Amino acid sequence: MSTVQNDRAAWLRGPAASCSAKPAKLDHPWRLVLLGAPGVGKGTQAQLLADQLHACHLSTGDVFRAAKALGEKALTPAMNVAMACMKAGRLVPDVTVLDVVRERVNCLKCDGGFILDGFPRTVLQAEALEKIMRQEGLALDAVLDFVLPLDQIVARLSGRRTCTNCKAVYHVTGRPPKVENICDACGKALIQREDDRPESIRIRMAAYEESTAPLTKFYTARQLLVSIDAHGSPEEICARAIAAMEAARAPKA
Repeated sequence: MSTVQNDRAAWLRGPAASCSAKPAKLDHPWRLVLLGAPGVGKGTQAQLLADQLHACHLSTGDVFRAAKALGEKALTPAMNVAMACMKAGRLVPDVTVLDVVRERVNCLKCDGGFILDGFPRTVLQAEALEKIMRQEGLALDAVLDFVLPLDQIVARLSGRRTCTNCKAVYHVTGRPPKVENICDACGKALIQREDDRPESIRIRMAAYEESTAPLTKFYTARQLLVSIDAHGSPEEICARAIAAMEAARAPKA
């Protein structure tokens, strides 16, 4: 594998761009989807798994964030529709998200495999991804569902504090500031965001469970869902995930 950091340009900017470095071709690349409620550390696990497996981290959230820095002329028609929806405060519809992914189908064929993060979010998207991959002669290896008890998620998120000025993030127990409620970086006040309050978190978790239940059922039926206990250090969780993936992929006796 190249030692040059892959900038994922083909994923972030679309089919007209080329990645600065491509993973070496693997005999058995991993093709994964990640699921997990806010607060379970899914983003951290995506990066750790990408490093361990030499796979590309394909986050739809990263695509939309990157698009904000591009001029309108640099965006594809699908991305222009997506950005218009976001500016209007509307959810990007399934058909548009699928168009964005289809534009990047070569990323799904990457020799090093991929880790999809943030997609699919619905059964319709999952069915469409399955169809796209089947057409390309590909298949998912596993869908990793990072799980943590609700009280632990509430503790993680409700302990976050955000700087009112530079937006640096702290945690009252995990990463406390040197001076209580004061940002180390700029000296301004730290606050608890409204959506980090326990009552808000519980509402968000209920909505997440309701929206993803059909998706977990979909992947369970295809014997792809692998539940991962998200308790412990990031490194422990990653090791647990890889062991579970390998066990799921191993030939059944």
